[in-house]
Amino acid sequence: MTEQTGQPEPHASALGHIRTLPSWLLNRAAGRGRRLLGEAFALEGLRMPHHAVLAAVADIGPVAQAALVRETGFDPKDMVGILNDLQRARLVTRTPDPDDRRKNVIALTVEGRDCLERLARLGDEANRALLAALTPAEREQFVALLARVAEERKEGPVV
Repeated sequence: MTEQTGQPEPHASALGHIRTLPSWLLNRAAGRGRRLLGEAFALEGLRMPHHAVLAAVADIGPVAQAALVRETGFDPKDMVGILNDLQRARLVTRTPDPDDRRKNVIALTVEGRDCLERLARLGDEANRALLAALTPAEREQFVALLARVAEERKEGPVV
């Protein structure tokens, strides 16, 4: 803010203004985070969706494939590919549901549980690298603030 007018400082350029917007900065930080996690998970031959599905199966499995779609929010067609990858790697089993043979039940294998632990460690390391410029107290505050920003709220009209 300028002392004379109380108005925000003028930006040197339109792009300069965009680069100061929280939405721009969040997008850049998210891109860096995706890259760091992607590189980490590639060490296991997997991607972030694989990690999310393994984690969901660990939390709620054995689970119907349709319930897994609802829990993760992935498109059903994408889920088929993710599960094919995980089954091929022997990280999950996909068997017919004994109560409804039209449905599949997904469960973690021992290898899947071990892999999930490795992915969790790799993910934690990638996130530490992402936030390395911050002190431990700043990291804690940043994550708390980011969680609030990310929370979807119903806002009234802007007046």
